[in-house]
Amino acid sequence: MKSYRKELWFDVPSRRGFVNITSQVEQCIRESGIWEGLVLVNAMHITASVFINDNESGLLKDYEKWLEELAPHEPTSQYLHNRTGEDNADAHLKRQVMGREVVVALTEGQLDFGPWEQIFYGEFDGRRRKRVLVKIIGEGKGTVSAN
Repeated sequence: MKSYRKELWFDVPSRRGFVNITSQVEQCIRESGIWEGLVLVNAMHITASVFINDNESGLLKDYEKWLEELAPHEPTSQYLHNRTGEDNADAHLKRQVMGREVVVALTEGQLDFGPWEQIFYGEFDGRRRKRVLVKIIGEGKGTVSAN
Protein backbone atom coordinates (compact mmCIF):
# COMPACT_ATOMS: atom_id res chain seq x y z
CA MET A 1 0.00 0.00 0.00
CA LYS A 2 1.17 3.51 -0.85
CA SER A 3 0.68 6.64 1.22
CA TYR A 4 0.84 10.34 0.30
CA ARG A 5 0.58 13.45 2.49
CA LYS A 6 0.45 17.13 1.56
CA GLU A 7 -0.62 20.33 3.31
CA LEU A 8 -2.55 22.94 1.34
CA TRP A 9 -2.33 26.48 2.71
CA PHE A 10 -5.04 29.14 2.55
CA ASP A 11 -5.18 32.79 3.53
CA VAL A 12 -8.78 33.94 3.19
CA PRO A 13 -8.70 37.77 3.40
CA SER A 14 -12.17 38.07 4.97
CA ARG A 15 -13.53 36.67 8.23
CA ARG A 16 -15.56 34.04 6.39
CA GLY A 17 -15.39 32.45 2.98
CA PHE A 18 -15.64 29.27 0.96
CA VAL A 19 -12.94 28.01 -1.39
CA ASN A 20 -13.48 25.20 -3.90
CA ILE A 21 -10.38 23.03 -3.41
CA THR A 22 -11.35 20.15 -5.70
CA SER A 23 -8.67 20.95 -8.29
CA GLN A 24 -5.94 21.10 -5.61
CA VAL A 25 -7.04 17.69 -4.26
CA GLU A 26 -7.05 16.27 -7.80
CA GLN A 27 -3.50 17.58 -8.25
CA CYS A 28 -2.50 15.74 -5.07
CA ILE A 29 -3.96 12.54 -6.53
CA ARG A 30 -1.85 12.94 -9.68
CA GLU A 31 1.26 13.60 -7.57
CA SER A 32 0.59 10.57 -5.38
CA GLY A 33 0.51 7.99 -8.15
CA ILE A 34 -2.28 6.24 -6.25
CA TRP A 35 -4.94 4.72 -8.50
CA GLU A 36 -7.33 3.01 -6.05
CA GLY A 37 -7.85 3.95 -2.42
CA LEU A 38 -9.14 6.67 -0.14
CA VAL A 39 -8.58 10.42 0.01
CA LEU A 40 -8.89 12.18 3.37
CA VAL A 41 -9.13 15.97 3.34
CA ASN A 42 -9.33 17.76 6.68
CA ALA A 43 -9.06 21.25 8.07
CA MET A 44 -6.22 21.44 10.59
CA HIS A 45 -7.73 24.41 12.42
CA ILE A 46 -10.69 24.44 14.80
CA THR A 47 -12.31 27.45 13.14
CA ALA A 48 -12.27 26.05 9.58
CA SER A 49 -14.05 23.22 7.80
CA VAL A 50 -13.86 20.88 4.84
CA PHE A 51 -17.12 19.70 3.29
CA ILE A 52 -18.63 18.38 0.07
CA ASN A 53 -21.48 20.00 -1.80
CA ASP A 54 -22.52 21.67 -5.04
CA ASN A 55 -20.39 24.50 -6.46
CA GLU A 56 -23.32 26.85 -6.91
CA SER A 57 -22.95 30.48 -5.80
CA GLY A 58 -26.50 30.76 -4.46
CA LEU A 59 -25.99 27.72 -2.25
CA LEU A 60 -22.74 29.12 -0.86
CA LYS A 61 -24.52 32.41 -0.05
CA ASP A 62 -27.31 30.39 1.59
CA TYR A 63 -24.70 28.66 3.76
CA GLU A 64 -23.27 32.03 4.79
CA LYS A 65 -26.70 33.35 5.77
CA TRP A 66 -27.79 30.12 7.50
CA LEU A 67 -24.59 29.77 9.51
CA GLU A 68 -24.74 33.39 10.63
CA GLU A 69 -28.32 32.83 11.81
CA LEU A 70 -27.28 29.68 13.70
CA ALA A 71 -24.21 31.24 15.32
CA PRO A 72 -24.07 35.00 14.80
CA HIS A 73 -20.72 36.68 15.25
CA GLU A 74 -22.20 39.74 17.00
CA PRO A 75 -22.57 40.46 19.79
CA THR A 76 -19.34 38.71 20.71
CA SER A 77 -20.25 39.06 24.41
CA GLN A 78 -22.94 36.37 24.01
CA TYR A 79 -20.28 33.63 24.05
CA LEU A 80 -18.44 32.41 27.13
CA HIS A 81 -15.46 31.39 24.96
CA ASN A 82 -14.91 35.02 24.01
CA ARG A 83 -14.21 35.86 27.65
CA THR A 84 -10.75 34.36 27.05
CA GLY A 85 -9.91 37.37 24.89
CA GLU A 86 -10.94 35.73 21.62
CA ASP A 87 -13.80 36.89 19.42
CA ASN A 88 -14.24 33.69 17.42
CA ALA A 89 -16.66 31.50 19.39
CA ASP A 90 -19.09 31.67 16.48
CA ALA A 91 -16.38 30.27 14.18
CA HIS A 92 -15.95 27.22 16.41
CA LEU A 93 -19.70 26.57 16.30
CA LYS A 94 -19.87 27.05 12.52
CA ARG A 95 -17.02 24.59 12.06
CA GLN A 96 -18.82 22.03 14.24
CA VAL A 97 -21.88 22.24 11.99
CA MET A 98 -19.95 22.09 8.70
CA GLY A 99 -17.55 19.36 9.74
CA ARG A 100 -13.84 18.79 10.05
CA GLU A 101 -13.12 16.46 7.15
CA VAL A 102 -14.27 14.41 4.20
CA VAL A 103 -13.21 11.00 2.93
CA VAL A 104 -13.71 10.22 -0.75
CA ALA A 105 -13.15 6.95 -2.57
CA LEU A 106 -10.46 7.05 -5.24
CA THR A 107 -11.35 4.90 -8.26
CA GLU A 108 -9.11 4.60 -11.32
CA GLY A 109 -7.24 7.73 -10.28
CA GLN A 110 -10.38 9.86 -9.93
CA LEU A 111 -12.43 11.15 -7.00
CA ASP A 112 -15.48 8.87 -6.94
CA PHE A 113 -18.06 11.65 -6.67
CA GLY A 114 -21.79 11.76 -7.18
CA PRO A 115 -23.27 14.37 -9.52
CA TRP A 116 -22.23 17.95 -8.76
CA GLU A 117 -20.07 17.06 -5.75
CA GLN A 118 -17.04 19.26 -5.06
CA ILE A 119 -14.73 19.67 -2.04
CA PHE A 120 -14.73 23.01 -0.22
CA TYR A 121 -12.63 24.67 2.43
CA GLY A 122 -14.84 26.74 4.74
CA GLU A 123 -13.20 29.57 6.65
CA PHE A 124 -15.00 31.05 9.66
CA ASP A 125 -12.21 33.07 11.32
CA GLY A 126 -10.00 34.17 8.45
CA ARG A 127 -7.41 36.82 7.78
CA ARG A 128 -4.58 34.47 8.68
CA ARG A 129 -2.86 31.50 7.10
CA LYS A 130 -4.38 28.07 7.75
CA ARG A 131 -3.80 24.62 6.37
CA VAL A 132 -5.70 21.62 5.09
CA LEU A 133 -4.28 18.10 5.16
CA VAL A 134 -4.64 15.81 2.15
CA LYS A 135 -3.82 12.18 2.95
CA ILE A 136 -4.16 9.52 0.27
CA ILE A 137 -3.75 5.80 0.85
CA GLY A 138 -4.12 3.00 -1.63
CA GLU A 139 -2.52 1.17 -4.49
CA GLY A 140 -0.85 2.43 -7.64
CA LYS A 141 -2.00 1.57 -11.15
CA GLY A 142 -1.14 -1.99 -12.03
CA THR A 143 -0.82 -3.07 -8.39
CA VAL A 144 -4.55 -3.39 -7.73
CA SER A 145 -5.77 -6.98 -7.53
CA ALA A 146 -8.83 -8.01 -9.50
CA ASN A 147 -12.11 -8.71 -7.70
